[in-house]
Amino acid sequence: MLTHVDFLGVLFVVWGLLTALVGVSTLALGVGAVALIASASRGGGGGQVAAGLTAAVFTALAIIAMLWGAAHVIVGVPLRRRRPWARLIALGLGSVDLLLLPYGTALGVYALWVLLNEKGKILFAEPPTT
Repeated sequence: MLTHVDFLGVLFVVWGLLTALVGVSTLALGVGAVALIASASRGGGGGQVAAGLTAAVFTALAIIAMLWGAAHVIVGVPLRRRRPWARLIALGLGSVDLLLLPYGTALGVYALWVLLNEKGKILFAEPPTT
């Protein structure tokens, strides 16, 4: 079971980095929408409201994705060190990941299986080794 916990920690870090990367690219789309607002205001064309709404939505989604990714990275490393608090937070993150089809669902199922397994629980009850 120790191998599963270590692998889960690595998966959390990889998932977090990929999610943060998606957030950064989404932020670039938000910046592009802001550029559309600026060019539309100079040209006198319409569409400023739509571009503003698009920029706001992309920016909000980007911030959420970057925070979600950072949370996975922050939890993934101590999870490999078998910190009890990391197990609890990973259970919460894994539960929400179930909604993120298809890869988040797979990660969430695996996280719940590893962390709720009796052998997995015992690993987090013992004093962690460094």
